[in-house]
Order: sequence, then C-alpha cells, then structure tokens
Amino acid sequence: MPKPKIFWPNTPPSSMTESTETIKAFVKDDFAVTLVCPSCGTTKTVSVASYKSKCHFIKVRCPCQTLFRVQLEFRRHYRKPVDLEGFFKSIKPTGMSGDVHIEDVSQGGVGFRTTNVHFLEKGHVLSLNFTLDDKHGTRLIKEVVVMSVDGDFIGCSFTEKQAYDKKLGFYLKG
Repeated sequence: MPKPKIFWPNTPPSSMTESTETIKAFVKDDFAVTLVCPSCGTTKTVSVASYKSKCHFIKVRCPCQTLFRVQLEFRRHYRKPVDLEGFFKSIKPTGMSGDVHIEDVSQGGVGFRTTNVHFLEKGHVLSLNFTLDDKHGTRLIKEVVVMSVDGDFIGCSFTEKQAYDKKLGFYLKG
C-alpha cells in the first residue's frame, strides 16, 4: 500500500529536498490540521478525515520543494512524556494490583508499564495512585478504564467522574 501524500497545489515534484525529521501535528475536532513546512515556514490547513482509520503518518510536499513526514495525532489531549512511579489496584474485576511505571499522562488518561506479569484487559477499571514530579509532590489517585493492552504497556482513560483535575491541568501546562 503506498504511503499517503499531501501536495500543495501547483507543486511540481522536481528538484525536491527531503527533511529527515517527523513533525507531530494535532488534529482538531473537525479533522483539520495545520501543516507547517520545516524549511520555509509555509502553512496550510487541510482536512485529514480520510486518514483517521488508515494511516497516521503522511508525507507532505511544500511549494519550496521540501518533502517532510507528519505524524497525525488524533488524540483529544496532549500527552506529556513523564517518568513517574505508581501503583494500581483493580476495582472491576477485583483482586489485582501492582507497581507501575507511568510513561505519559494527559488530561484524559495515562499510559504506563507494569513491573510484573499482569492479567489486565481492555475494559478493566483500576484505581491508579501516583505522585507528580512537580514542586509540591502532588499525589493523585485516579479511577481509570483500561483502553488498550500491548504487552506490559497499558493505555487508560480517566473515568467521567475523574475526567478533569485542576492539579493535573497545572502540571501539564508546566
């Protein structure tokens, strides 16, 4: 399957330069994304609705002849990379617990790795206890739903009643 490409109008494919960096672009609710050329700074807003369920990496050719890769980020919330230790306890089903290493956090959820063998599955509800590495050492206890399991990496969403947290919001902006 060929890689998807987006071309600015009237851009001939001759004498182009290829950028080695991959640019992350956050997709808005209306599936619009603003692309910015890393060479000349030219911007263009395009619809990427057709890529939602297909490919999240595209190649873009700018009028300045630069070809660059863009990673489309369809998440609602920015995920901040972190290095935090924590602990989970299963609520539904009950009986599981363990230490975790939290790798990313957002206003909508967390991604973590378990430190031991686990039996977590999509749909499980957990209580996740962790401390932010902010100046206050803010301790958070969040109820989460497991959304994805990839080996020892677990992706979770905060439950509706835990969705917005003011302390977490300040941490993510810092």
